[in-house]
Amino acid sequence: MTMLLLMGSLWGSPRMAVAQVGESAQLLLNVEKLNQFKQILDDMYTGYRTLSRGYNAVRDIASGNFSLHKVFIDGLSTVSPVVKRYHKVGGIINYQQLILEEYRRAYRQFISRGNFNREELDYLALVYGNLLDMSARNIEELLLVVTGGKLQMTDEERMGAIDRIFDEIKDRYVFVRIFNNEAAVLNRQRKQASANLETIKSLQP
Repeated sequence: MTMLLLMGSLWGSPRMAVAQVGESAQLLLNVEKLNQFKQILDDMYTGYRTLSRGYNAVRDIASGNFSLHKVFIDGLSTVSPVVKRYHKVGGIINYQQLILEEYRRAYRQFISRGNFNREELDYLALVYGNLLDMSARNIEELLLVVTGGKLQMTDEERMGAIDRIFDEIKDRYVFVRIFNNEAAVLNRQRKQASANLETIKSLQP
């Protein structure tokens, strides 16, 4: 119950809540826990492989060794150079990588420490799955925007769309940092409480 209240308060954080709470609540109902993460990466892999015309760098996605910036910038030769070199394109890809790294590091730690029960770990998996799904949608939208011929847009419109995607995925990164930090605090508190209990037991005659 403590975990559910904690995570509920996090979903209510100001900027993130206003923009995403409605969508998040609906998506959470449809996420298949952590297994969906594999499917997300599989879909991303397929999309990047197709658009980059066989770039070997795409294979690094599955192993976590990301070269997405090279895939986008070097592979999409038909898009305007102005759009292709826009620094926020690389920024979006970097934020996606950071989100994945934050998720992996924190979730592995929460599982290994044994301070959360099965229900709480399932809830964490739902939140991470939802977050990964939404950030993957940002990448899919970026692909459409920066790929020449996919959408009828001026360079100004494309760069405006990139700005919006950048802000959204940055918000998701800020959220996962806050979420992980709050969960880590609870994890440490439970660890300390357990240690205190063991100390008390050892002092009893």
